[in-house]
Amino acid sequence: MPSILPALMPTLERGRIIPPPLHGPVRTRRLRASLDASVAEGAAAEVFGACAGGAVLTGWALYLGASPVTIGLLAALPVAAQSVQIPAAWLTQRLGAKPLAVAAVGFSRLVWLPLIALPFLHLAPAAALALFITVVTLAGILGVIGGNAWTAWMGELVPGAIRGRFFSRRMVYLNVAGTVASLGAGLALDALAPRGWKGETLGALAAVACVAGAVSIWLLLVQDGPGPGQDLTPPDWRDVTRSVRDSKTRPLIAYLFGWNAAVGISAGFFSYHMLTNLEMGFMLVAAHGILVAAVRVASAPAWGRLVDAFGARPVVIVCSFGISVVPMIWLFIAPGRLWPIVIEAVVAGALWGGHGIAAFDLSIGLAPRRGRPFYLAAFATAGGLGFAVTSALAGILAYALSGPLHLLGSTWLNVHVLFLLSAVGRAGAGWLSLRIDEPAARGVPELMRALAGMLARRSTRMPRPEYAVVSEGRGSPRA
Repeated sequence: MPSILPALMPTLERGRIIPPPLHGPVRTRRLRASLDASVAEGAAAEVFGACAGGAVLTGWALYLGASPVTIGLLAALPVAAQSVQIPAAWLTQRLGAKPLAVAAVGFSRLVWLPLIALPFLHLAPAAALALFITVVTLAGILGVIGGNAWTAWMGELVPGAIRGRFFSRRMVYLNVAGTVASLGAGLALDALAPRGWKGETLGALAAVACVAGAVSIWLLLVQDGPGPGQDLTPPDWRDVTRSVRDSKTRPLIAYLFGWNAAVGISAGFFSYHMLTNLEMGFMLVAAHGILVAAVRVASAPAWGRLVDAFGARPVVIVCSFGISVVPMIWLFIAPGRLWPIVIEAVVAGALWGGHGIAAFDLSIGLAPRRGRPFYLAAFATAGGLGFAVTSALAGILAYALSGPLHLLGSTWLNVHVLFLLSAVGRAGAGWLSLRIDEPAARGVPELMRALAGMLARRSTRMPRPEYAVVSEGRGSPRA
């Protein structure tokens, strides 16, 4: 196979990704500026999410008098919104990735503008709640449409040879921005809500979210479009069936369905377990989240280099089997024995960071240029469907097992059963990942040897020979 001259290889300089000068110095500078703007846009999006989602979203629902059923439906909206993935792919193919991404993502964030004034409008409770639900629903649908277009856009914009390192670097900034913004939003609500300013605080957070949304729109606009290589063919509904029947992508679709189904069994119960059964309190729960984010930030650069050097497939395999152990750790955590949660946070942070980078790289890399939005829609739909089904079944099972179980000389709570089932399901999904075929990816044993060497040297520096190989920027083909 032809080799690449070292001068043409992507490099890292002071933490900045330098793409290969394949289009001349002007194109290289424009691409570098676009990648930097994408990182900044991701950080702004995290600020928006911290001020408009998560605990703040629940705070809005409680402030407006939403029932537990309504709160449950709001939590299910992101999954339900995945149902528009196929229409989103059609729009991406019809209108173009960048224009649709800017429009849909922008509207999904600016649609929160009415909530700035909501606490001061003195609307009837039912009308105020209806306005809130409408805003959240529109934001979710537009977010899915924009996400499909954005992913297709990034698939064309970011060179494959540096994709892993770029998204690992982006993840670092996203985790830092999201953690700081979430802490700020939580502190504001904890400090001001007890003084009777809950509505005003929520309105102020909505204003901050919209400002961050406006900044993110500008950062999207200044980035280059997909370029001359983008697929501009008219949308073809046959691409929907083609994406599902493609022998190269079917294993990934099966894996994403199985993986998200296994994760969905327990995903909604970790925070509940910490607050209700372990009686940890909000500060310890926040500390756990911060530790997970810190480990993800610290490990992301190494995972990015590994994905670029060995391929995404072996990283997904290793991280999938590793993450299957995480729910098992929760079986050993009790109110008087909280120290294992530190081990859980470190393991989960490191492995989920690698899994996120590699899974995203696989989705882009295995989706062909023709009909790419439809392939991305198929991947997202498979994952969303698996997560939705098991999340609903997990809630029913948790309700049925409301009383403690006495097995093997131990007392099991309903969440323990869910954690065990999730661990088994994740291990099963790990076996599904072995069927994924990524051209030019290296083998799992080679990745494990590299990981062992990195840990032994306490260094994240990858050996240069791993890069000087094929034009895809991967190592030699897997044996």
